Amino acid sequence: MTENMKETYLMWVNGTEVEGGLEQLAIEDPAIGEIFAHCHAASAVNVDEAVQMAHKVFKSGVWSKVPRHLRADTLDRIAELLTKNLPRLIELEVRQTGRAIREMKAQVPTLTKWFKYYAALIRTEERSVLPTVGKLHNWTDRKPLGVVAQITPFNHPMLIAVKKIAPALAAGNSIVLKPSELTPLTSIELGKLMKQAGLPDGVFNVLPGDGVTTGKALVEHTLIKKVDVTGGTPAGRAIGAIAGQNLAHYTAELGGKAPLIVFEKAHVDLAVNGIVFASFIASGQTCVAATRIMVQKNILDQVMQKLKSKVQSIERRMGSPKNVDSMMGPLISAKQLRNVEMLVNDAVEAGVTVVTGGQRMTGKSSLDGTDFSKGYFYAPTILSDGPSMKITATRIWKEEAFGPVIVLVGFDTEDEALELANDSEYGLGAAIWTQDLSQAFRVSENIESGICWINTHHRNDPSSPWGGIKSSGVGSENGVDAYNAYTTTKSTIINYATAEDGLSTDDWFREGAGEVRYG
Repeated sequence: MTENMKETYLMWVNGTEVEGGLEQLAIEDPAIGEIFAHCHAASAVNVDEAVQMAHKVFKSGVWSKVPRHLRADTLDRIAELLTKNLPRLIELEVRQTGRAIREMKAQVPTLTKWFKYYAALIRTEERSVLPTVGKLHNWTDRKPLGVVAQITPFNHPMLIAVKKIAPALAAGNSIVLKPSELTPLTSIELGKLMKQAGLPDGVFNVLPGDGVTTGKALVEHTLIKKVDVTGGTPAGRAIGAIAGQNLAHYTAELGGKAPLIVFEKAHVDLAVNGIVFASFIASGQTCVAATRIMVQKNILDQVMQKLKSKVQSIERRMGSPKNVDSMMGPLISAKQLRNVEMLVNDAVEAGVTVVTGGQRMTGKSSLDGTDFSKGYFYAPTILSDGPSMKITATRIWKEEAFGPVIVLVGFDTEDEALELANDSEYGLGAAIWTQDLSQAFRVSENIESGICWINTHHRNDPSSPWGGIKSSGVGSENGVDAYNAYTTTKSTIINYATAEDGLSTDDWFREGAGEVRYG
């Protein structure tokens, strides 16, 4: 494809495509290392204009004050249109992320659940009537916040965007979304679908751009009432500090280094299947990827051999992400590939053993002839303790690699397993594999994570809270809590006492003595 033939995407603002004020973003296909599209990026001026416009739309009440059943109907229509457009959206998602199409065909159709769930929630939400003392009637309402900023990463562009968009729209807010500069295209397409579904212009806007310029201008804007970000922990800390200065609400799903514990009472084959899914889906580029695998020592060799065989099978069946038979795609960029290589090489130089993988892939795919050297493919990798090195002392044990690399260590007791699992600054996801229910309960109670799976991994549902502790973030996605986080509580109190009662009890400054109320 020549430079002039590359498609150009514009920003999505106020229900139409708009040119940006910065140099265009180059969108790369990570499987072949080639630019296939360009996308306009938002300047600080563009950000201000978009936020001001979204604020006016919010204040107009065209979405924020419409009856909730009408908002719910619109969310359902968005779900219907999303279903009708799945083939082209999946194709675009595969191209910009490098994710294997078999993954996207499984993931993207589930996104309709979020719009349907929050449509159902606002149709059935009940107002609390509080037991206030006296002749008072006190009820609460949920009111939208205003203009909210949403910042999404490259690894699940549509999934993570939809998890934020659906509750924010259900609550009646206006949205300004900044997708990753690496993968902005499907977010723009979502905007077009929402307009087609009847969402009023200006309620949902997409401003592509980098974090330094576009992201910073967005989160600093004084009209932004909430910032919801998924990304790395350093960026999350910086964004949270800015949001705090403006007293904006803040939700952050940040880094992870998920532990996965396999006990001797686990079903070994089920556990091995669970490990490879937890670790290598999305080429390991997920915040909840199981990257630290702890196995009870009396089954360690057995698990190691089965796991090695399974991982090598994945590598043999890698090819073009567009191939439905390909098991795993490339990393997102050359930068990400260098980061994974650096952490693995650091561990190897320190004496860690490479069980399988451990290097960038080159040559041709035996599956379909794909030239791995043109893209950012890294072999699925297992690392373990070396003769002179404990892997728990390496950087890759501590730092988020965001790639298809796992470290495998043995343990003897539950207490030792928990000590290893909790040896991290992060606390997003964790998993336990055992057929002993009481053991699963004991360990899950003490593992330091916001999400804990038992005999499964990566399970995600609109109703199920998704968030972390420690350096993995603040707040939670999904469920009623996410909806509430996009609202503020309004308390209304009515005094229904008669005028005579009021005159006898509420004349605070009457002449003479007598009891008066307080509260």
